[in-house]
Amino acid sequence: MLIDRQALATLIPHDGAMCLLAGILTWDAATIRCRATSHRHPDNPLRSGDRLSALAGIEYAAQAMAAHAALTAGGARPRAGYLASLRDHVCLVDRLDTLPGDLVIEAEVLLGEGARVIYGFTISHEAELLCRGRAAVVIDDAAILGKG
Repeated sequence: MLIDRQALATLIPHDGAMCLLAGILTWDAATIRCRATSHRHPDNPLRSGDRLSALAGIEYAAQAMAAHAALTAGGARPRAGYLASLRDHVCLVDRLDTLPGDLVIEAEVLLGEGARVIYGFTISHEAELLCRGRAAVVIDDAAILGKG
């Protein structure tokens, strides 16, 4: 793994159990590919009762996008990120917690610059597509651009 969970947690606004990603497998200026195991954890904070809905994949993707934004900004941890809109989101499964293997979360910059970006994302398990969509994200300008 290129970046482990401990180092990844320094890049996103979440920590503890809410840091859902296990690490970053690859990244470049336009893409990021992450791994997650927390969908199997009974203490996953996104669980409702004994279930983890596939809709939780949106948060997994959002954390990958936040990590990508921080890495492309030189490693600056944003104070916050905002999911401004979600488009063309599709879940092809009902839940994530029943999947035995790791999740792979991929995000790609489709449009934007600086703190305002549109990403395309996918979540897969053992090469099976689980979720996909596009998200417009606004990252806290002050943290990323050194204004605060």
